[in-house]
Amino acid sequence: MSATQVAAHLTPLELFEQADVIVKSILVLLTLASLVSWGVIIDKLLRFAKLRRNAATWTAALAGQRSLSRLAQELKQHTQDPFARIYHAIVDEWQTTHRQQLHASESGRDSLKERVNRVGQIASNVEVEQLQRGLSVLATVGSVAPFVGLFGTVWGIMNAFQGIAASNNTSLAVVAPGIAEALFATALGLVAAIPAVVAYNRASGDLNHYAGRLSTLVGLVEVQLSRQLEAGESQVENVDVATAKGEHANHNVTSLSAQGA
Repeated sequence: MSATQVAAHLTPLELFEQADVIVKSILVLLTLASLVSWGVIIDKLLRFAKLRRNAATWTAALAGQRSLSRLAQELKQHTQDPFARIYHAIVDEWQTTHRQQLHASESGRDSLKERVNRVGQIASNVEVEQLQRGLSVLATVGSVAPFVGLFGTVWGIMNAFQGIAASNNTSLAVVAPGIAEALFATALGLVAAIPAVVAYNRASGDLNHYAGRLSTLVGLVEVQLSRQLEAGESQVENVDVATAKGEHANHNVTSLSAQGA
């Protein structure tokens, strides 16, 4: 077999077709892992880019007079945004307290400030936890894929050596396909792992940055509400986020509040 013919048998498709069941299974598994991780990567990149833009909008809305009214109007256009659900949870606690007249005394106003702060923190934690979904996939692929590919390589080399021993021939035509098939598994493992590791680090950094922005936004809302409380103003416009996801998040906030009480 000439060098040209050997090279023709070393294409990825040829290597896959020549592999045994174990190596084929590993190659398919690594390919699926890579596709899933790329789905998560694209989703996180697009989602965090949108969240950063929205956070800048919310920060600008909280500047100046009647900032909460402006913020509520902005949030009505983005009811699926995490901060919209956080704001809804905070204002819902504010309105419940005023309906029950629990803010009449000095201690009641202090308790309201504390509850608003706690609800804001809990709601933020719930939203950050939701945003963390998918990162475990990247971490798993990034850490496990190279070892899975290495296992495929070891198995493939064992098969290659068995083929060499059976044919009693160490020429390139006999050795190259088996060795290439084995190394193909390691290469595919690295192809799956490297983007996953890079994306995990990037997404983790973006998540930490966004969590800080949420904390800043919650603090700004609390400052505005504290001013209204001292001024005796009770009206705060809320945002309707009564969607399935929003209801799930609010349920979590209620449950965590009950646990922390």
